[in-house]
Amino acid sequence: MLRHINDPEHPLTLEKLRVIKPGLITLKGNNIRVEFTPTIPNCSMATLIGLMIRVKLHRCLPPRYKIDVLIEKGKHETEQDINKQLNDKERVLAALENVGLTNMVNKGLIGAEKDLDKYLREFGINE
Repeated sequence: MLRHINDPEHPLTLEKLRVIKPGLITLKGNNIRVEFTPTIPNCSMATLIGLMIRVKLHRCLPPRYKIDVLIEKGKHETEQDINKQLNDKERVLAALENVGLTNMVNKGLIGAEKDLDKYLREFGINE
């Protein structure tokens, strides 16, 4: 579901940049945990990347799923602060009220619907 998300600074997907790796995604019951690795330890786009991941999962999965999006431990200078922002529902909703930020998220998600039905079926996820 996440492999086709576009990086906000590079003309590549998060998968091609190895920001998203299958080994850092876990599914246990209705809990989904996605860890991601920013391209550099002081990546200024880490929060935006995490927000794109969260929005993509929120849009694609039934509401019964609990989603945690985190920076891989030790991979960013401010990972704790960013993780707190990404997993605070009120902060996420407030961020998405910003039209400019929502446009950036949507731009990163263009084309990210490729193979979506296939992955939902593969993991037994349906409405």
